[in-house]
Amino acid sequence: MNSNLKKIVMAALLAAFACVATMSIRIPTPGTGGYIHPGDAIVILSGVILGPSWGLLAAGIGSAMADLMGGYFIYVPITFVIKGAVALAAGVIYRHMGKTARSRYTAVVLGGIADMVLVAGGYFLCECVLYSPAAAVASVPANLIQGIGGLVIGAVLYPVLIAIPDIRRIAQEAKAQA
Repeated sequence: MNSNLKKIVMAALLAAFACVATMSIRIPTPGTGGYIHPGDAIVILSGVILGPSWGLLAAGIGSAMADLMGGYFIYVPITFVIKGAVALAAGVIYRHMGKTARSRYTAVVLGGIADMVLVAGGYFLCECVLYSPAAAVASVPANLIQGIGGLVIGAVLYPVLIAIPDIRRIAQEAKAQA
């Protein structure tokens, strides 16, 4: 199987995993109508494994599909942009920092921190426009908790996934395209 086909298949799999991880475990957040989920771990890892552009597509499409299927229609384009931006940032950080095994792991953690900033900040800005600044502030703690969860789960899953030869090869190819 050629390299491009493997990357397309991996992008489709990660999009599906992001959707499933977002929809499978939902912890409702009081007063916001939203929920905390483990999908951000897959969003971060999409950027790390596939690189910035393919990661953006996989994470954005998978997360937006979860909103679409979950009935959060107004959030579909917002989620596509925000989660795509997270994967883009995680991919760029990994590509530029990941020179050694330790620095690659650190890059994954920094991708998780970027997730926290982009998700909490991105949804805050959008919800200021959609609802009100007070409502937007109410969603920040839940988005930060979700980001911490994504960081922890992503950091735990990264060594397991990168040990799989095809995934490691795809990540190395994405990193080499810097």
